[in-house]
Amino acid sequence: MPTTAVNGTELYYEVRGSGPPLLLIMGAAGDGGVFAEFADRLAREFTVVTYDRRGNGRSAPPPDWVATSPEEQADDAAALLGGLGLARAAVFGTSSGGIFALATLLRHPQAVSAGVLHEPALFALVDDPAAARTKVTEVITPAMETSGLTAAFEAFLRFAAGDATWKRLDASVRERMLASSGTYFSKEIGAFDTYLPDDQVLADIAAPVHLLAGKESHPEFGQAAARLAARLDIEVTSVPGTHFGYVDHPQEMAEAVTALLRSDPLTNLTSPSRG
Repeated sequence: MPTTAVNGTELYYEVRGSGPPLLLIMGAAGDGGVFAEFADRLAREFTVVTYDRRGNGRSAPPPDWVATSPEEQADDAAALLGGLGLARAAVFGTSSGGIFALATLLRHPQAVSAGVLHEPALFALVDDPAAARTKVTEVITPAMETSGLTAAFEAFLRFAAGDATWKRLDASVRERMLASSGTYFSKEIGAFDTYLPDDQVLADIAAPVHLLAGKESHPEFGQAAARLAARLDIEVTSVPGTHFGYVDHPQEMAEAVTALLRSDPLTNLTSPSRG
């Protein structure tokens, strides 16, 4: 099982394909296996790195780990790229992974050639952040009260992805995701809600940044993406699918990401798709 030591933890990772490097960062549940179909399609054009974030999936929680932050997650991502000799890479992040990708762009510009943020979970940019968090709590609480952590986490993931998309995931991936419920509830839930770099910090990002929003996703994610896009003076690219569009529409998502990165000179993508 390929693992590498970064920042006091061991991260499980996989590498596929060849071409310019592209790192994929998962949000809640943190399991890189969620990206399997999406990564296979991207690997026709890129050297694709997936990994299980610290304390999730096949990456065990580090000793004496008390709390996490976007900065810690960004440091892990950059260290992984550096350790694999794949910096500078494009970075794709979804949901809270979109927050981590943004933090990586800001903290480690030398490691990142471009960022693709899919529905970054920037609660601070929605109309009513408290109401958005309450919406999640109302999904989790009944399951927590009747059946415990794992059931509560499954309820949350089904809410985010939709039942049909959740069922599309391989059973072993779903099992690993649910096994990460302890990390989500003890370390991650609410830990990233207030993250929002100011306009000057965003203006200093040198690498190209792209934003994606799903046509069938929760409206709060589209709202946050649109408001971040306005602050970055870029457009939001609309893509098919739910908040887990890389699962329910992996080909269309891969095509959208590839097209965006082809437009960036730093990715060195000048040839037609090989697939």
